[in-house]
Amino acid sequence: MEDDELEELRRKKLQQLQQSAEEEKALEEAVAREEFERQKRMILRAILTSEARNRLARIKLARPEVAESIENQLILLAQSGKIREKITDEQLRIIISKIMPKKKDFKIRRGGLY
Repeated sequence: MEDDELEELRRKKLQQLQQSAEEEKALEEAVAREEFERQKRMILRAILTSEARNRLARIKLARPEVAESIENQLILLAQSGKIREKITDEQLRIIISKIMPKKKDFKIRRGGLY
């Protein structure tokens, strides 16, 4: 019986260690993700005017995946040294118009063949 109890204790201890390792890994990932987001905000603050940042924030509310793509492209441009001065709202609008998918125009015809 002692062997069974000892085996059960070992199993519980191993399970606790695995659980704590998973929790620690999740915490590290959360910290790394938060640090990445902080650095991203810092870079965007450095390369965008306040009006452009506001526009990007509004886009992020409506279309997060598009805003993420725009942010990543702007950061890559900044890191490669292609952005020399702050991007204005007007410049950002031009960039967005080139990046955003084109809206499809639908025409509805009423009536039929008589």
